[in-house]
Amino acid sequence: MIQAWWRGTLVRRMLLHAALSAWTIQCWWRQICTMQLVKQRWEALEFYKRQIWATVRLQSWVRMWLIRQRYRNMLSVVHTIQDHWCGHICQSHDTFQGSYELIGDRLVLQLDIFLGSQVCRITDCIPFPIKN
Repeated sequence: MIQAWWRGTLVRRMLLHAALSAWTIQCWWRQICTMQLVKQRWEALEFYKRQIWATVRLQSWVRMWLIRQRYRNMLSVVHTIQDHWCGHICQSHDTFQGSYELIGDRLVLQLDIFLGSQVCRITDCIPFPIKN
């Protein structure tokens, strides 16, 4: 009877030790899984952040390129007008009047060129892409 009791105690002790070991391994495994999930979320957030940054950067470059292109076109037009006007001024003493007005995101331009008895009127409304 004592021997049976002792063997039962040893078996119960081994089962308790095995259960505690299994519980310890399960807790460790859950902790590893949680850390991996947090790492995956962090990597996904970093990837998303890089995509957004690249998108914004690309959009700003395209906007800058479009504005520069528009500026070069306007500069070309201004140079053409100035070249023609300088040549015309040298030939005669006709005059011109002009006005411009900034309304919101648009430039309203009006030029009146007096050529003797004739008037050449140039009116244009140029939109500017303004970032809100």
